[in-house]
Formats: sequence, C-alpha cells, structure tokens
Amino acid sequence: PRHKCGNQNSCSQNYFAFKITSGAANVVGPSICFNDRILMSSVKNNIGRGLNIALVNGSNGQLLKTDTFDMYSG
Repeated sequence: PRHKCGNQNSCSQNYFAFKITSGAANVVGPSICFNDRILMSSVKNNIGRGLNIALVNGSNGQLLKTDTFDMYSG
C-alpha cells in the first residue's frame, strides 16, 4: 500500500504525515512533504541555500508560510 509522503508506514489517526529530504550540494534540492502535499521543492521553485522552513498550522495542517534562511552569507 502507498502511504502519505512516501513513508514506509501510515500515521495513526489524528496525526500528520511528513517527510523532509535534505539536498545534495547544488545538484539536488531539498524538499518538504506534509500530509501528502509537497510544500517546498525545486519544482515549486521555493527553496534556497541554507535552512528551508515551512510553517504549518498544527490543528488543521494548513500551510501558513515558507521561507529560507541563508546561513552561508551571514
């Protein structure tokens, strides 16, 4: 069976599934999947160098904001 975000197991009822994948240098970008919805990825063109953050409402799973913090440039 297929599980949300491509995880190996399903989450219990009343829990959200998520998967965070790190990038590989500048070859493969990171991605964030939440409850079977891609929030950030190179395809969506909303990732950047450094920390990639997605703010999600913990009650209903609604995406509130995405942003990146470039730790390299200071």
